[in-house]
Amino acid sequence: MDIIQSKIQSVPGSTEFKANDRIHKDRKESLQCYGTLRQETRLFSNIFVLCFCRNSHDLLSRQIRRMMNNSASFLTKSPEYQSFRSTIAQRKFTVAVVKVSELQEILPSTVLYGNTELSKKQVIEKITIDNTKDSWTIYDAGPRTVRCPLIFLPPASGSADVFFKQLVFLSSVGYRVISVEYPSYWTHAEWTEGFKKLLDTLQLDKVHLFGASLGGFLAQKVAESTHINPRVHSMILCNSFCDTSVFTHNMISSTFWLMPSFALKRILLDGFNDKIVDKDVADSVDFMVERVEGMKRSQLASRLRLNCTDNYVEPQKLCDVNVTIIDVFDESALSSAVKEEMYKCYPDSRKAHLKNGGNFPYLSRSVEVNLYIQIHMRQFVGSRWSAIASEFERNVDNVQAELEDQVQEDDDYTNDG
Repeated sequence: MDIIQSKIQSVPGSTEFKANDRIHKDRKESLQCYGTLRQETRLFSNIFVLCFCRNSHDLLSRQIRRMMNNSASFLTKSPEYQSFRSTIAQRKFTVAVVKVSELQEILPSTVLYGNTELSKKQVIEKITIDNTKDSWTIYDAGPRTVRCPLIFLPPASGSADVFFKQLVFLSSVGYRVISVEYPSYWTHAEWTEGFKKLLDTLQLDKVHLFGASLGGFLAQKVAESTHINPRVHSMILCNSFCDTSVFTHNMISSTFWLMPSFALKRILLDGFNDKIVDKDVADSVDFMVERVEGMKRSQLASRLRLNCTDNYVEPQKLCDVNVTIIDVFDESALSSAVKEEMYKCYPDSRKAHLKNGGNFPYLSRSVEVNLYIQIHMRQFVGSRWSAIASEFERNVDNVQAELEDQVQEDDDYTNDG
């Protein structure tokens, strides 16, 4: 305050004014140096994470080169992703711990908050504001008249935009598709409760779920928890699992909240495929690494906690849920034993196998994944559980035929290569 006062009273050109001007100039330069230092620290922190992962030398060198050049991944710069970000709005929903109607019933007319007396309305507003950590990020595309959409749940390393190829294509042919990114939840029960409240907020009674890896496990848990009053009509499980005890970090899952970001990132990136020879698979890994780099520590810790805390699915509670399992034949983070266990849990499920595609086939083999989604969803066309608008239903066969032709062309091109 003294500096400001002396600057106002001083005359330009005086010694006092020049001294104050020099102080502000030095402070500005210090802030610029601090900003540069923070950028360099973040860069070398990311390089440190990559150096201690089991990724291949080729992937490591590509990631370091990309970070040094401060450039985005190939998929992030692609016209399809840019079109997705410019046409489909990102929305955030705050999921309250309790419903407003419940609060109105249990709260008195006035509440003493510290030394201040607040009305019931002020208390409800404060609870909503304080609960912003529980905001869900979603992309909602396609006809809003559809009341039973297909919802995508990302893996531990992903965000809501990792399904951009599915959202762009499926919404263009009449499906309502929603991709969600959940906030920090530390138990499976908390997550399922939060997801059910998100459905209530979106006014959706029943939905179809596409879950990748951890997203697939969470999809099964929410279907299990609502089996008495079903909220999940069908599931597509991609590279997923039904028992978390298969992961090597179960013993330390309770300590994730204490770990620094670089250690949490290392655990996530260790699960990525380290034998990448396919360009599309490598591009998908680059894109996912970029998502991991942008995560906050609380997000990393909570997702790893959900992924590694001992829990399993009770398949007898999911007998009425239609299931399609999508797996890849090449190396992925899941072993053959884990995949076989999934088949045992769902003996009547449809099996969709991809020759290759890595951990993220919805990015690297999007045409084939879109085809399998189309095949799974067409069984509900014409019913109240259809995820496609009625005016698009007559084109379902044509869309599937086009996808099959495109898949065949891709296979022929690969074989010729």
